[in-house]
Amino acid sequence: MRYWLMKSEPDEVSFDDVLAAPHKTVAWFGVRNYQARNFMRDQMQPGDGILFYHSSCAVPGVAGIARVASTPYADASQFEDGGKYFDPKATPENPRWISVDVQAVAQGRYLPLTELRGVPELEDMVLLQKGSRLSVSPVTPGQWQRILQLAGVGPSAPN
Repeated sequence: MRYWLMKSEPDEVSFDDVLAAPHKTVAWFGVRNYQARNFMRDQMQPGDGILFYHSSCAVPGVAGIARVASTPYADASQFEDGGKYFDPKATPENPRWISVDVQAVAQGRYLPLTELRGVPELEDMVLLQKGSRLSVSPVTPGQWQRILQLAGVGPSAPN
């Protein structure tokens, strides 16, 4: 099992939106960075843990705990001509971008970025590295456990 941090702008998809969705599950779409795409395509597996992170907002931070709920599949938004995530080089036969389904597991306490920066056990976290802008990044088991503890959701999430 692996662990990930996935960033979403809450005005596009918030953790509350995921909680309100059927089966508490949404498609993770719109990733347009090759490294983030490769993590999703090549390494993510159903059941992997996700720190659902709100970015580009007044108080960025970990908003909830989720899990990967599907294998990777073609991101439909790449084919929507005129859409925000349209990619003219992508075809159904040769998609360039992928999605996975994400399912909410626990909300817990909101953990602002400023608080995460002050936790010694998290100093090596990809999110906290200078210049890190990836929308999908790996999280170590130790970082995962520490964040679950801080959020007050317990060690058993996301199972």
